[in-house]
Amino acid sequence: MENNSGDDAACGGERLGPRPVAERRAGRPMSASRLRLLEILEAQPEPTTLAALVAATSLHANTVREHLEALERDGLVTRHRAAPVGRGRPAWLYQAVAPTGGWAGEYAGLAAALAGAIHRSSDTPVEDATLAGEEWGRELARAHAPQTVPGPTDGRAEVVALLDEIGFAPEPDHDHGRVRLTRCPLLEAAHRYPDIVCAVHQGLVRGALEEYARPRGTGPEPGNGAGAPDVRLLPFAEPGACLLHLSDPASPRSPRSPRSPR
Repeated sequence: MENNSGDDAACGGERLGPRPVAERRAGRPMSASRLRLLEILEAQPEPTTLAALVAATSLHANTVREHLEALERDGLVTRHRAAPVGRGRPAWLYQAVAPTGGWAGEYAGLAAALAGAIHRSSDTPVEDATLAGEEWGRELARAHAPQTVPGPTDGRAEVVALLDEIGFAPEPDHDHGRVRLTRCPLLEAAHRYPDIVCAVHQGLVRGALEEYARPRGTGPEPGNGAGAPDVRLLPFAEPGACLLHLSDPASPRSPRSPRSPR
């Protein structure tokens, strides 16, 4: 993702829908880009490097550094040195003072551990990550099953609601076929293992969408003659967001797209 020194417009301007709750926590107004940076840090399960924050925001490294220094002065962010690795000075790691927790935090910690394990042990990490994500998505969808059998658009809406609950802050279009993901609850893990983390997320969405598309009480695969949904996740597709494209799962069966995060 390209750096963009256009500060507020790229990171947290009108397109990204900044959330004003952080202004009340800080006790003072802050710019949209600084607010966005704070929200990203709050969503992380572990301390985060400057490089990962630059990649997430599309801001210049100097701009991100200035925001972090201001947030640290306000008591909203802390920093410490990473463990030394090889030559050179260790990088700074940044963390929100009061990061969000709960269900989304548990999800983030588990997925970060999964990414590391797959990266270390698998001969086909992207495929294995996608398969793991699909099974996880089915389990999440079963745990958050709607009261009635959803139609195609409703199924996509259920997936968007699920993504919102686990910390992606999705912004769907009118029929939920194109969704902007304006947060990543695994920013640091995605910076270290981008193919694996994005493959898990793409698989999660596909598995959940398949589960929502099938009639209640049937087997794990769609039981209504529908083809497997075409789910495409485009990481860091535009400043401040990844793009998610969701097909109509009730459309005629077509070959499944390759198992990759793009």
